[in-house]
Amino acid sequence: MSDKIERVKTLIIGSGPAGYTAAIYAARADLKPVMYTGMEPGGQLTTTTEVDNFPGYPEGIDGPTMMVQLQQQAERFGTEVRIGMITSVEFSKEKGGIHKVVADGEKQIEAETIIISTGASAKYLNIPSEQRLRGGGVSACAVCDGFFYKGQDVAIVGAGDTAAEEASYLANICNKVTMLVRKDEMRASKAMQHRVHSLKNIEVRYNTEVDEVLGDQVVEGLRMVNNQTGEKEEIAITGIFIAIGHKPNTDIFKGQLDMDETGYLITKGKSTKTNLPGVFASGDAQDKEYRQAVTAAGSGCMAALDAERYLASIGSVEEAIADKY
Repeated sequence: MSDKIERVKTLIIGSGPAGYTAAIYAARADLKPVMYTGMEPGGQLTTTTEVDNFPGYPEGIDGPTMMVQLQQQAERFGTEVRIGMITSVEFSKEKGGIHKVVADGEKQIEAETIIISTGASAKYLNIPSEQRLRGGGVSACAVCDGFFYKGQDVAIVGAGDTAAEEASYLANICNKVTMLVRKDEMRASKAMQHRVHSLKNIEVRYNTEVDEVLGDQVVEGLRMVNNQTGEKEEIAITGIFIAIGHKPNTDIFKGQLDMDETGYLITKGKSTKTNLPGVFASGDAQDKEYRQAVTAAGSGCMAALDAERYLASIGSVEEAIADKY
């Protein structure tokens, strides 16, 4: 491990709409942000072909291009963007304390403030045909991508409240929605189950799983299998939505930051403040309700403002430390 320790005023862990927006605001506030992008620079949007619901893009924009533009905007104001991973963290519990992190297993960094924007990863079925057609009709966000399948036949996989909610959303814009439930009953609340069953263009298939997603370049159909009888059936669809949950990318912070049972970071009130001073959380790492690019960007702005106000409240770190001795 390198013996040279770098000191930064604001360290941003993770990219995507939250991280880049935090970087833009932090840089404009002269917090001299340094960002580590993580293994997937740009986050989940880099796997999305078309972003049609982000304000300011009347013709829509593809996800990777949008992330490149956000990065360029952050760099324009002085953000230093580094392709790499934060591999360990040691947060200070003291107001005005220094947070210690290690990047890429060797580079030591001391940060006065840290903004976490590590996002969350959608859970997939991990079958080859599904992975091959991600972005070609396989999606993990009906609210994001459902519009592109208006009037068409689609399928959704899942049995919880999120799956039921997304199935209901799709039913309003699609011709038919086939819902695949792995067990003989749904996990969703009774109210959500009632909503699903009340919509005539949703067909719920119980004890049913995906055998293969059909299509060469885009989704053209789905082969389902009944896990009780082994019977297989093919249907023609143009899109399939996987709604089996998300996993926040927060394992590295376990034992130091408060999080719920799923791993989402807990922030205080309407702020982005975590339980530790000088550490802020934004985007999908702390938001399990909305999970949209625009809400992530908004929370990134909030995190930068919270970091700026925190630094102003303690003066310089050197003064804060001196007060203790």
